[in-house]
Amino acid sequence: MSGIYKRTDMRSAAALVLLSALSLAIAQSCSLSPSHASGAPHWLGDASLRNGRSPYNGDGSYSVFRNVLDFGARGNGASDDTAAITNALNAGNRCVSGCNSTTVYPALVYFPSGTYLVSSPLRIPYDTQMVGDANSPPVFKLASNFPQGWFLDADPYGNDGNGWFTGPNNFYRQIRNFVIDYTSVPPTTNVAGVHWRVAQATSLTNIQFIMSSAGNTQHQGVWMEDGSGGFFSDLVFSGGNFGIWVGNQQFTSRNLTFSGCKTAIFMNWNWAWTFKSVNIDKCQIGIDLSSSQQNQTVGSLALLDVSISNTPVAIKTSMTSATWPPTDGTLIVDNLVLNNVSTSVLGANSPLVEGGTMTIGSWGQGHIYDNARSGSFFAGKLNAPPKNSILLDSTTGRFFERPRPQYSEYSINDVINVKNEGAMGDGNTDDTAALTATLKRWAGCKIIYFPYGVYSIRSTLYVPPGSRIVGQAWSQIRADGSFFSDMNNPKPAVQVGLPGQTGVAEISDMIFTTGGNTAGAIVVEWNIRGDSQGSAGMWDCHFRIGGAIGTNMGLRECPAGSSPSSQCMGAHTLLHMTSTSSAYLENVWAWTADHDLEIGDGQFMISGRGMLIESQGPVWLYGTASEHNVLYQYSLMNANNVLMAMIQTESPYYQGTPQAPAPFFSDSRYSDPVFNCNGNYRCGFAWAVNIVNSYGVYLYGAGLYSWYSNYDQTCLNTNNCQQDMISVTNNNNGNQPGIYLYNVNTIASVNMVTSNGRATIFQRDHQANAVGAGGGFCSTILADLTNAGSAINPITNPLPTFVPTVPVPTFNPTPTTATPVPTNKPSPPPQQCQHSNCGAAACCPDARNGEQCYDANMYNCAVDSGNGNTYLCWGQQKSCSGACFDGNIYKCVNGSLQPK
Repeated sequence: MSGIYKRTDMRSAAALVLLSALSLAIAQSCSLSPSHASGAPHWLGDASLRNGRSPYNGDGSYSVFRNVLDFGARGNGASDDTAAITNALNAGNRCVSGCNSTTVYPALVYFPSGTYLVSSPLRIPYDTQMVGDANSPPVFKLASNFPQGWFLDADPYGNDGNGWFTGPNNFYRQIRNFVIDYTSVPPTTNVAGVHWRVAQATSLTNIQFIMSSAGNTQHQGVWMEDGSGGFFSDLVFSGGNFGIWVGNQQFTSRNLTFSGCKTAIFMNWNWAWTFKSVNIDKCQIGIDLSSSQQNQTVGSLALLDVSISNTPVAIKTSMTSATWPPTDGTLIVDNLVLNNVSTSVLGANSPLVEGGTMTIGSWGQGHIYDNARSGSFFAGKLNAPPKNSILLDSTTGRFFERPRPQYSEYSINDVINVKNEGAMGDGNTDDTAALTATLKRWAGCKIIYFPYGVYSIRSTLYVPPGSRIVGQAWSQIRADGSFFSDMNNPKPAVQVGLPGQTGVAEISDMIFTTGGNTAGAIVVEWNIRGDSQGSAGMWDCHFRIGGAIGTNMGLRECPAGSSPSSQCMGAHTLLHMTSTSSAYLENVWAWTADHDLEIGDGQFMISGRGMLIESQGPVWLYGTASEHNVLYQYSLMNANNVLMAMIQTESPYYQGTPQAPAPFFSDSRYSDPVFNCNGNYRCGFAWAVNIVNSYGVYLYGAGLYSWYSNYDQTCLNTNNCQQDMISVTNNNNGNQPGIYLYNVNTIASVNMVTSNGRATIFQRDHQANAVGAGGGFCSTILADLTNAGSAINPITNPLPTFVPTVPVPTFNPTPTTATPVPTNKPSPPPQQCQHSNCGAAACCPDARNGEQCYDANMYNCAVDSGNGNTYLCWGQQKSCSGACFDGNIYKCVNGSLQPK
């Protein structure tokens, strides 16, 4: 696969003048000033905000917001509140055991300040936010007779040994603003505060765990056995046997504090985990990722901005050059501050780094690529990457970070409810005008609150500077209608700022979605540039295309293996950060659905692009994911100053037949990659990460996965579902910081990294672990610094290397096709493929993208009425100068599309 790129600026100077005039016309003169009275409760619990409704569950009495005091909880520290809280969690037809998932019974369970005595576990239904008063976090006091096990349980196990939910699909959960007090529980009782077997769109935030500090303590903070993604931040752990005992496919954690734990962090297993801003004091072991030399279970770890004090062993590892699988235990450390530690890094047989008081700029172990090495094992000090100051906190010198805004300094008088301003949120009414008026009137003046609902917009919703938007249990903004249907004329659904605008734009707890037949929807176009660090951002916001009631793109409309219609075209692009923007994103999941959350089975949903980043920075991405989009999941195009602290991707399950970019096309207006596959069946898959002419890009942790080839998982046996994952195409960057790729993990891609069109890093050389699948399932590298530029110099003192020889797999899959649907297909075009062997699939000599294998029940090889070439088009679409179009809506006149 190779890339050909062209950048066309679509915005003329005249357009910018017009947009500037518009911004002045709608600018607000009001301001938002703190008004919270000391000791007053947080405004979130106010009765005026309780009018959220779920429009699709058929129960008009169902309450999304529920205050535990209304269910009989006392919060006095003496009465047992377990039953009352359980009733608050379960009221209504909530999704519990036997449900697996749903989107129509959400709940925000609110806890006013107080002390809630609990004597048994709280089992949390699917799609639940548990939120305490942010001004005075409530305390969960575990009773002295609390049983061994877990307190807050996100996936209870039944008597059959199975969880209520499926760990890798356990989405949409949030717990924030609590204190968990274990001190009445005997120290020998093995109890964990949170059992967190979860996946994407989940978070733990602002929680304090107070455990026994006795020498025989068995208390634990967070316990996690598996899952697929998630995020937690701003957690404090005191005492206990383990602060956190965790394992997950990929995960992100920010701002964790541990004091007096026996072991602060114990890593049970993972493919990849990124920790940012960890502070450990007076523990016996700081971070333990050690396991046996053979069949290790911990894949990789990235540690950024970590401080460890008064702790005998700061980091414990067991990786060596003889480890099997060979890249298990990969570790990158960036800015490790040590104070009074006996051993900084303890290896399998002896210390790798002696103790003391020091700062380690960069240290790593694993397989590395730079100007001195080409994938050999290395353990030792690395030159720290030069970091552009625009990404750093000016006070600490660390990468900037910001906790989610909760607006505790404001009162209910500073909050406006959009439903009181005319918006309905019923999934049926066009709310565009009401929301536009509300935002225009109150941006910069009020916090704009969206009670739960599905807010339909039929044209672009402009979000002006000054907007502070807060949702309830992930309120939804859904783009609907013909305005968003044309992939050749894409339009923003939610437009945050205009090009060149600066100011505040803060959005939290929202979902952005579409209503089907919306191939022209740029779901969120992000133009605004923050007027201070982190003032333009999203926290716990997610994109969901299809897979839910109300999207008109569920299993019934878009089943896997069917011949899909334009109804199943969900979006042009999920998120576009334009060149004028800056952004801070924390826990943001951009998901084109691979399965129906109501029914559970797989489906065929199509979105063109994931996240397109053209920003000149700063951009901070903490715990983001982008999945199942056709051309790419992340594309950095002429971007600068971007931090990506754990990203996760999956390729579309249906790809292979057809090959990318079908059914979309490579559009130079959006600098799309061009797929020149020349008959390579595995080539036409989405890029996980596409980086072009971008600098100052820092990637710390990536889980990039390909699970299928045309819904067939046979390719997992030989790790070759697709050809490529990461593409870097860069000009010489001189002395400026370039591209720094740390802790990269891929599954089932033949090539991990291609550079300037040439494969440079191969999965077969870097195999790591997989639980239950034996060695060699995931492939991991410590670092690829070959595009770092001259601003970083390689270290030339690697340890002696020994890497076991791994056989190169060979596999030539036969493409599968969907069940035939009788159709009248056009005659074959006169051009014929010369190189491709598509097996049972057809072949189209696409003039734009080369020879393409395709399913003739889903696509056609259209002869262009303008230039006579052939192009692979969706369904029965025609071609006009290389643009596919619906002949019922458009016509081709002299090579140009015109409405009929």
